[in-house]
Amino acid sequence: MSVFDEDLFLKGLEQRKATLGAEYVENNLAAADEFTRPFQEAMTAWCWGFGWGDDVIDVKTRSMMNLSMLGALGKMHEWEIHLNGAITNGVTHDEIRAIIHVIGIYCGVPQAVECFRVAKKVLSKE
Repeated sequence: MSVFDEDLFLKGLEQRKATLGAEYVENNLAAADEFTRPFQEAMTAWCWGFGWGDDVIDVKTRSMMNLSMLGALGKMHEWEIHLNGAITNGVTHDEIRAIIHVIGIYCGVPQAVECFRVAKKVLSKE
């Protein structure tokens, strides 16, 4: 018995691949085992199918929101992944800088420094 709706999973899988890249997503799903697979499937359905699956907020804005929230939480591994996705979704370098400035104002300079460090690493690969 599945813990999620199959249609929501498929919708989420499509959006997740569109934002993070098919190879990244397929590698994550392929690496899932009996222990982690239920989470991967539920997260794909819930986060990407339900959370990203409507048209109320466009994907660029969602990406900008994610960068702000993940930066505020200091989840830098996820921030880096979503920075790549944000670039895919059309977030510009100037917008990334502005997002980091807001993170610095509300979350502190050390967190902004971390975001800039990761951003420079990601942007240097473009």
